[in-house]
Amino acid sequence: MNTGARWPTLPEAEAKVLATQQKLHQWAKADSDRQFVDLFNLVHDPALLVIAWNRVLRNKGARTAGPDGRSPRSIEDPAAFLAELREDLKARRFKPTPVRQKTIPKANGKLRKLGIPDVDDRVVQAALKLVMEPIFEADFKPCSYGFRPMRRAQDAIAEIHYFGTPTRKYEWVFEADIEACFDNIDHGALMSRIRRRIGDKRVLVLIKAFLRAGILTEKGLNRKTITGTPQGGVLSPLLANIALSVLDEHFTRKWEELGPSWTRAKHRRNGGAVCRIVRYADDFVVMVNGKRDDAEALREEVTAVLAPIGLRLSDEKTKVCHIDEGFDFLGFHIQRRAWRSREGKQAVYTYPSKKALLTLLAKLRSLTRRSKHRSLGDLLKAVNKVLQGWCNYFKYGVSGRTFSYVSYYIWWRIVNWLRKRHDGLRWDTLRKRCYPAGKFRDGNVELFDPATVSVTRYRYRGARIPTPWTINDTETAAATA
Repeated sequence: MNTGARWPTLPEAEAKVLATQQKLHQWAKADSDRQFVDLFNLVHDPALLVIAWNRVLRNKGARTAGPDGRSPRSIEDPAAFLAELREDLKARRFKPTPVRQKTIPKANGKLRKLGIPDVDDRVVQAALKLVMEPIFEADFKPCSYGFRPMRRAQDAIAEIHYFGTPTRKYEWVFEADIEACFDNIDHGALMSRIRRRIGDKRVLVLIKAFLRAGILTEKGLNRKTITGTPQGGVLSPLLANIALSVLDEHFTRKWEELGPSWTRAKHRRNGGAVCRIVRYADDFVVMVNGKRDDAEALREEVTAVLAPIGLRLSDEKTKVCHIDEGFDFLGFHIQRRAWRSREGKQAVYTYPSKKALLTLLAKLRSLTRRSKHRSLGDLLKAVNKVLQGWCNYFKYGVSGRTFSYVSYYIWWRIVNWLRKRHDGLRWDTLRKRCYPAGKFRDGNVELFDPATVSVTRYRYRGARIPTPWTINDTETAAATA
């Protein structure tokens, strides 16, 4: 976006913002006690606002309107919009507005509450994130993977696979979930953690204003937000990670107190337990090299760690199991069992969970109802989008048989859809018209076949995952168990 001499183009803005973020990250990394006291000027910097606007515009929710009825796509003059927003920020006139609440159903039948900010708030939150993220990424531990740059759910699964292998003996699993995490984070505790790094009072006031902006419910009522960060906001995942890093720091400190590998080995021989946490947002597991009692004791320990930030464990989803029993995490079912190709040995397998498969089948069933889609081409486009995303996520597990079943299932769903839409036509006629060369096709659109997806193993990267702001240095190698 070229908005004239005062505003940089998108490539110019990207280069400037990247250089600024690299400096912030390197300074934070070099001095763990450094407090940044002059960040507000960066928040309303033209280059940074251009990048923030671009990210908001490319977001999936760019067509969704906030409480003011506007969506990012509806802004006709972005240059004038950003100029006015920048002046409001510089003059300290900007004030966040209550987010519009939207409830969506969860897989367990409950409702998830999302907060949809207006366009101004989304851009300012994106700008704050651009400034804050490089600083706090220097402090975040390698064991957390959710909502962090260059990290993904497959990294968390790979780490569990690494610790769960028989030679490392992390056999007991404390599987935990935090109850209503985004709704219950204590504002005072969160702001206290943010102040460790950010000393600019103007930025702190802005963050606090977003936390206390309030919620406009679906019934049109204004509700105050005493705790929590509205799920759905641009800044909320980063704030949640800042709060939940207390867990990462606690278990990292326990690990480091055991000393080098030989003292850890001695600790294990003497009957002591060793724990490693793997966290993805508010879902986490603790792998335990020890006994079941050691894993059960973690319930009280974790509860004590979470209490100061206003959070508690979900009794419904928190449990202890043995890795041979298997457990579900991030859509995968993880279980240690007999190694298929080596008699007498065991290996950890990761499959798509039954819940993930049933969710996919329900979505495909909904898409292939007779009343939906005007043509076969429209149906194939919608189905392909779902199938490709699902297969790309699960192709790093033992998913070959599951992919074949999904291929079989969607084939019959489309056959039945065609028969209902073209009642009276014989299959031979439908096959010539819609199934040439053994594939469903309509014009240039062809059905994606999950059975053709190659299954591969995801490489465990450990603590070697770089940040987008790493300059000529490598992250510390993963500590061996």
